[in-house]
Amino acid sequence: MTEPRYPRPIGEVPDQTRRLADRAVFTHAYALIPRGVMRDIVTSQLPHWRDSRAWILARPLSGFAETFSQLMVEIQPGGGSDRPEPDPQGEGAYFVMHGQVAIELPDRTEHLEPGGFAWMAPGERYRISNPGETPACVQWIRKAYEPVPDIDVPASYALDAHRVEPVAMDNADGLWRTTRLIDPEDMGHDMHINIVTFEPGGRIPFAETHVMEHGLYVLEGSGVYYLNGEWVEVEAGDFMWLRAFCPQACYASGQGPFRYLLYKDVNRHPALRLS
Repeated sequence: MTEPRYPRPIGEVPDQTRRLADRAVFTHAYALIPRGVMRDIVTSQLPHWRDSRAWILARPLSGFAETFSQLMVEIQPGGGSDRPEPDPQGEGAYFVMHGQVAIELPDRTEHLEPGGFAWMAPGERYRISNPGETPACVQWIRKAYEPVPDIDVPASYALDAHRVEPVAMDNADGLWRTTRLIDPEDMGHDMHINIVTFEPGGRIPFAETHVMEHGLYVLEGSGVYYLNGEWVEVEAGDFMWLRAFCPQACYASGQGPFRYLLYKDVNRHPALRLS
């Protein structure tokens, strides 16, 4: 199978002739971080990660994300971490965009290529590395796991997203499909990661307004998103954060599929107090 061409940050700083304005938007209800502003000078080193750097796209912050953090991590050949997750309650989801990634668990090693996905349970002991000869790039979504009495924490696992059968959404004539990378019926999981695909002409036909917070990374194509009363154009390589209850809808605007990686928090009682 031909390796997918998922978008990565551009990296290098533009020259002095480039215009300053871009499509970046930050509001109380949503944020758009376009691929064009993910440059070298906004990367961060991570403790206990070697030969790696990260674009931090979302993190818990007053007036911003509340339930999760999302990073784009570039790992050089031979790089990685023996202690990737610093929070003992942190669960993590990795989606490989480019290159090769090995995740070493106590009983096995998972080898992932573009489209590979892995969910790491809270407290899991694992190592992550790039065994290839070119840089690897992954989306890393982290969340503080919310345990529930008498419900088991799921075991860590890995899969190939290309082998997961997409679910056709109702009343969409196959134009709107969802590839579910975490089992939505497993109450042990408190987050879902999906790949959402719209064929040309496909759309979300109503303004969703719900409690789930979202992180969206556009994998392919282009679309137009309705966000809290505004229309925003997005394309491959862009990231969006959507606050809980932000009205949202979209449609595919290009000649090919419009696809994005989607995070949302699910399956838990709403807290009755602000922490």
